[in-house]
Amino acid sequence: MASCITCGKKKTVGNNVSHANNKTKRRIMPNLQRTKIETAHGNRRAYVCTRCLRSGAVKKVV
Repeated sequence: MASCITCGKKKTVGNNVSHANNKTKRRIMPNLQRTKIETAHGNRRAYVCTRCLRSGAVKKVV
């Protein structure tokens, strides 16, 4: 699984907890999008989370 190139966000694990307090493992996946971005070395495709895209942490190539 990929991770965000800017903030490093990746999948994490946790528990589903039922009303009876039974615990089963679950995976929490980030919302990653494969987009073309501008970097210091030119344009490239990379996985970026939607939080970084919305906040303007990366510059998208049109």
